[in-house]
Amino acid sequence: MKSNETQNKEKLFDALSTHEKMKLEIAEELGLLEKVQEGGWKSLSAKETGRIGGLMTKRKRQQNSQVEETTK
Repeated sequence: MKSNETQNKEKLFDALSTHEKMKLEIAEELGLLEKVQEGGWKSLSAKETGRIGGLMTKRKRQQNSQVEETTK
């Protein structure tokens, strides 16, 4: 059974936009989620922020190309 804290975090995550969800998922994959949780997005270096942005752009392009392929 999930704790109340875990359930609350999941509710907050579900309330985020798809853009924000993707950003958090990528931060987690890069091992930066804890740093973001502790200090906010401003605590990241320019290099870390750029990496997240670059991966977000790459994923959005992949999603768009998949949508285009399915509509053909």
